[in-house]
Amino acid sequence: MESGKLAPPTLHVNTTRQRALSQADTISSSTSNPFLTPVSPSTVSPSNASTVIEDPQASLRPDPGAEADFEVADNPFAFSPGQLNKLLNPKSLAAFQALGGLQGIALGLQSDIHTGLSVDEASAPRRVTFDEAVSGHSSPSKESTSSQTDEKPFQDRIRVFGRNALPPKKATPIWWLIWNAYNDKVLIVLTVAAVISLALGLYETLGADHPPGSPTPVDWVEGLAICVAIIIVVVVTALNDWQKEQAFVKLNTKKEEREIKVLRSGKAVLVSVYDVLAGDVLFLEPGDVIPVDGVFIDGHNVKCDESSATGESDAIRKTPGATVMNLLEAGHSTKGLDPFVISGAKVLEGVGTFMATSVGVHSSFGKIMMSVRTELEATPLQLKLGRLAMAIAKIGSTAAIILFFVLLFRFLGGLPGDNRTPTEKGSAFLDILIVAVTIIVVAVPEGLPLAVTLALAFATTRMLKENNLVRVLRACETMGNATAICSDKTGTLTTNKMTVVTGKFGSTSFAQYDKDSTSGQTISSWASKVTPSTKELIIQSVTVNSTAFEGEEEGNPVFVGSKTETALLQFAKDHLGLVSLSETRENELVVHMMPFDSGKKCMAAVIKLKTGEYRLLVKGASEILLGFCSANADLETLQAEPMSEARRKELRSTIDEYAKKSLRTIGLVYQDYAQWPPAHAELGDGGSVEMDSLLRGLIFFGVVGIQDPVRAGVPTAVRKAQGAGVTVRMVTGDNMETARAIATECGIYTEGGVVMEGPEFRRLSEADRDAVIPRLQVLARSSPEDKKILVLRLKALGEIVAVTGDGTNDAPALKAANIGFSMGIAGTEVAKEASAIILMDDNFSSIITALMWGRAVNDAVQKFLQFQITVNITAVLLAFITAVYDDEMKPVLKAVQLLWVNLIMDTFAALALATDPPTEQILDRPPQGKNKSLITTTMWKQITGQNIYKLAAIFTLYFAGGRILNYDLSDPDKKLELDTVIFNSFVWMQIFNIFNNRRLDNKLNVLEGVHRNPYFIVIVALIIGLQIMIVFVGGRAFQIKPGGIDGTQWAISIIIGFVCIPWAIAIRYFPDPWFAAIMRVVGKPVLVAYTACGKGWSSFMGLFRRKKDEGSDVEAGNTPPIVVVDNDAGTVEKERH
Repeated sequence: MESGKLAPPTLHVNTTRQRALSQADTISSSTSNPFLTPVSPSTVSPSNASTVIEDPQASLRPDPGAEADFEVADNPFAFSPGQLNKLLNPKSLAAFQALGGLQGIALGLQSDIHTGLSVDEASAPRRVTFDEAVSGHSSPSKESTSSQTDEKPFQDRIRVFGRNALPPKKATPIWWLIWNAYNDKVLIVLTVAAVISLALGLYETLGADHPPGSPTPVDWVEGLAICVAIIIVVVVTALNDWQKEQAFVKLNTKKEEREIKVLRSGKAVLVSVYDVLAGDVLFLEPGDVIPVDGVFIDGHNVKCDESSATGESDAIRKTPGATVMNLLEAGHSTKGLDPFVISGAKVLEGVGTFMATSVGVHSSFGKIMMSVRTELEATPLQLKLGRLAMAIAKIGSTAAIILFFVLLFRFLGGLPGDNRTPTEKGSAFLDILIVAVTIIVVAVPEGLPLAVTLALAFATTRMLKENNLVRVLRACETMGNATAICSDKTGTLTTNKMTVVTGKFGSTSFAQYDKDSTSGQTISSWASKVTPSTKELIIQSVTVNSTAFEGEEEGNPVFVGSKTETALLQFAKDHLGLVSLSETRENELVVHMMPFDSGKKCMAAVIKLKTGEYRLLVKGASEILLGFCSANADLETLQAEPMSEARRKELRSTIDEYAKKSLRTIGLVYQDYAQWPPAHAELGDGGSVEMDSLLRGLIFFGVVGIQDPVRAGVPTAVRKAQGAGVTVRMVTGDNMETARAIATECGIYTEGGVVMEGPEFRRLSEADRDAVIPRLQVLARSSPEDKKILVLRLKALGEIVAVTGDGTNDAPALKAANIGFSMGIAGTEVAKEASAIILMDDNFSSIITALMWGRAVNDAVQKFLQFQITVNITAVLLAFITAVYDDEMKPVLKAVQLLWVNLIMDTFAALALATDPPTEQILDRPPQGKNKSLITTTMWKQITGQNIYKLAAIFTLYFAGGRILNYDLSDPDKKLELDTVIFNSFVWMQIFNIFNNRRLDNKLNVLEGVHRNPYFIVIVALIIGLQIMIVFVGGRAFQIKPGGIDGTQWAISIIIGFVCIPWAIAIRYFPDPWFAAIMRVVGKPVLVAYTACGKGWSSFMGLFRRKKDEGSDVEAGNTPPIVVVDNDAGTVEKERH
């Protein structure tokens, strides 16, 4: 058949294979999950792969909708990605057999199970048809004839099977982001106000008659200004969302990058996970998260946890592909036969190799990852602000409606004696309407959405520079309120770079430094006295009995593997004469390998000695191996001596001493046998020796202490977190002594704290857990389930919990936490997907950075809120009272002046206050808690105090300014001068009040850290510059004195504005409890008024919309009031309905 065509239904397989298939059980899938392995009721077994056997003709047919994966133009390989994908959709032995088994797959992919892909491959080496691959014979006449010199490595293979990378998430179009940003209730209210204002302004300018020589009205500027505000908010929001999406696309590459050990041209090399290709031979080692789908080639006792991909909780033992094919052809039962290696699974035990068959979007894990891509939701802060904005809009709208009717009744009442023309009367009525609309515009806090958008955008951008990649936006603000951190130990609190620093062999011991060694020997001086035979035994123990290998990092030779094994190899290389790891292994005759057993905490290897004897080498957890030993070896002669009880106690004491110094203790034991397997050994199913039967009567050789030092800065970071009211707990799988030692060094474990082991914690009742959790500081020997239980109980107790995790098994705890932190370097793909923030440097100190920025986001919004509400209340009250008082029904601040104050000042203030970076002092206070009101008692005190001063100052100028300044207000020019001074004074009060709002507490230094925020300095300078320009050249547009005011008037304006600073100091000295007590009394009529506004607004809006479900927290009249708040100093009752 043609290589690019679909193989079935003209698939030819030999009759032997068909007979084998006909004798096998047929299992049909009944599950909707394509990656879940179906289970036959007759063949259920913990180790049963439960694979599907079906008609070979049907096993490779495309599923509906997947036909494109089966059609590949000019395919030099025997198979298409779709055919190979049928191996695992679900696991199908029929497809495996129809593809020719492991041999056929390797031939079809033009790879080799022993040497892997060739590093020199560019185009496919030859063309192989489906029939040739299945039959096991390829035609030598079909060699590739390509002679291009500019070919890229593996270009045909990548073209046909793809790269091991998911396509970038389709970017949301900018127009859609703009539409989403515009769909905000506040912006829609603003739009209505803008349309009305613009229409009225254009009518005033174009539709009304004007006296000859009078200036053209510019009332349309108001509507235009509101439109500009809406455009700014929408564009900034949309650009922020777009920038965030683009950043995630770029950073996904970095956060998912890791190196995979593959076989190329017969040599083990490390390649990027993105460069793994179909046909590659990959190595399997305990702890690996498998990056691609494939077929198991060979290995020792490989078991995988496939729960993340298939839901099967049991460990699945893998059977070599060639063995499976032989058994199937012999008509063997399919029970327990599983040659399939599935992406996303984790290797629990054993070592081996497998051949990649499906990569990228064709792999099982790739399909799952493509299906779980989700959109980000609005953050709690944004939702809370939305409700607050609507509450303010209700009050402002009510005030505007009342003002409109008051002025309307005055207008109608004066009509009988009004001698103006009808056009002038119509214009006067439109002026009333414009004032009412302006009140609404001023009241609606259009700066709020901009402030929270800017704060989050600024924080996430800066956090990335400080090694925090925020994946879920809500985590940024939630972290600011965190009350508990549950941290891993290895790699987060420590460096994850292990080094042998001490050890005890026979009666001798050594340490890295003299002061740490009881015998006074350094490692070098100890190693110089060790006999060649002893050195040989140590080197055998750490080189042969190891899965680490040699590699390169930045041009330097390094050992690659687990941190423990690389530490032991480095120890042998530095002090015992190890030259080449690969040569040392080749010089030893390895008879049997027993990979790391997580239950026994050890691994073993058997070598044949030159004497003809066999030596069993075991290394692992020293306290466990000591129990398997009945003798100990003399360091010089290696003679075994029976282990006395005193010697056993001495060794146990040494192990405990190392553990107390936070060292990981590794024991080295061995035993020599005359034959292999020894007579007492028990054999497993495959004829291999069971490790359990060998773990007795061994010879204890030595113990070494390996240190994973605490990261620099971690103890300081822990102290900062504790000072910020955040409880730090260590949750680790290490033993209790080591955990306690590290926790003590970090400052986590303190006097009176509790250290507990995971199993013990798990056995506690819920009540006992709740009782011990407040004092629990270290949870040792804990499983992922223990961590999840702890997180859920902390949340149930009202805590906001941050959790760190790096492994696939940490995903449940990361998801359960309020904020999940995964490790950018050591973290698995699953852990990163489950987390909200990725620590790019795996460092605990970066969590404190996230804590500071989280608080900075909340603070920025509160600072702006304090400023915004102060301006809005003052402006609305001034406009309302003066418009009612004035004979011409015009407010003291004209519409355009109010819009300058409201729009430009608020937008600029949002920029200035949302960009304040956090200071160290932000950690000197306890967390606010998730239910705390946005506006605190201290904030209300400042808002109320500033409003009292501002209203008093403006009303004094308005009502008595003429007498105080000796102006003749009957002169229109003098009245215009006074109006200009009032406008200028009002703006300068806002300018100085921006500085006051840089602090939310009662401390006095409002300039603290201002030099660290250039945005603030530039924006304040810009506001001052624009205000000066408006006063001098904006006379006509802003209805102020043309040409500006004189020096005395400038001094009056600036001094009135500056008084806001000392007045704020006086306000801060006023006790919060006193203010709270006053608010309880004064706040009740305000609450009644607010409730009435809310109900009136709901009734009014109900006329224009369909009846909605009752109980909406935004529109319903029984919205909890935002105005009554918590008390920082004590307790202020929250008013509720």
